[in-house]
Amino acid sequence: MIGISKLYCGTVEPSDALRYGRRSADLPSHLLQFSMDKKPVVVWNVTRACNLKCVHCYAHATERRHQKELTRKESFGLLDDLADFGVPVVLFSGGEPLVRPDLLELARYAVDHGMRAVISTNGTLITPETAKELKKVGLSYVGVSLDGLEEVNDRFRGKKGAFRDALAGIRNCREAGIKVGLRFTLNRMNVKEVPRIFDLLEKEDIPRVCFYHLVYAGRGSNLMDHDLDHGETRKVVDLIIDRTKALHDRGTPKEVLTVDNHADGPYLYLRMRKENSGRGAEVLELLKMNEGNSSGRGIACVSWDGSVHADQFWRHFSFGNVRERPFSDIWTDVSNPLMAMLKEKKRHVKGRCAVCRWLDVCGGNFRVRAEAATGDLWAPDPACYLTDEEIGAKKVPKVSEAR
Repeated sequence: MIGISKLYCGTVEPSDALRYGRRSADLPSHLLQFSMDKKPVVVWNVTRACNLKCVHCYAHATERRHQKELTRKESFGLLDDLADFGVPVVLFSGGEPLVRPDLLELARYAVDHGMRAVISTNGTLITPETAKELKKVGLSYVGVSLDGLEEVNDRFRGKKGAFRDALAGIRNCREAGIKVGLRFTLNRMNVKEVPRIFDLLEKEDIPRVCFYHLVYAGRGSNLMDHDLDHGETRKVVDLIIDRTKALHDRGTPKEVLTVDNHADGPYLYLRMRKENSGRGAEVLELLKMNEGNSSGRGIACVSWDGSVHADQFWRHFSFGNVRERPFSDIWTDVSNPLMAMLKEKKRHVKGRCAVCRWLDVCGGNFRVRAEAATGDLWAPDPACYLTDEEIGAKKVPKVSEAR
């Protein structure tokens, strides 16, 4: 997660994170990515059921709830363990989390036990009454997924009227006083919608947007051929930076982030250096604090059936199940070879990743994307768009060569 507005526009300084001691439990939400202990943010897919049929759904969501979803009692037990372990944030996801009848109870329980609760939703089920209830339970944030404006979004979501209903949900959240933002997954079929998304932020006074790079998981694997090439990625990242700066300069700043491609960090820093920005050293310090990809360390996923994954995209490999062992035990058990390697993955990456000068900033990027594209978990992430010159590689070793 790269905070474009934080870094490029200077809304966050290294001293802001240092003032709190960089402990997850003490950092406010907007500084959490700079924590030192990397207590995991847990994405909890509370249900597999969804009212839409999105073409890029990483969870292979279905119309009906999965018969093995964690019960209410098991869910409270999970939340107890997460709280005791020091998890700072629980992100309730799905499927569509609002399909689950006891979601409000679970969110309230998380908040009452000292964790921040956020939801990732398609927004279509957020009525005015639901928004008020979400506000009452102390929800910190609602992220609403859109893939463009009406025509494009409804095609991606598999339902006519999905955009209209999601926009109503966003407005209902704003009316109820809940912080709400957009989630947008970049690919060739919707990349031209990015300027319109920025226009929507202004028009609807939406304070935040996250632009996600495509990860080849779930139904998103079917879109691999529609992923942006390196030139297209550079172009859209520049556009996102430019539009973010324009909003900031006009006095209407928005929180803008890019997610799931940590090459964005070095790319942003190199651009600032070319522009002779006086903040380059501070930005580099913040990027080092961020540490890049944190799958298996600073982010975790618990599936609807209790399976524990390195992140929400790594559903083909489970480290264990919370029905059998507490999450905290599973997450700290480095007798599992993959878990141990993910905790120190910079030692295991191959090829250009192994010689990259930005490895401490990027963290080796997405291992699950490398595996999906090449079959080799430790191969370079194919979505890295930095040139050999930019990564400082004089001789790039073959992928077969260990670091």
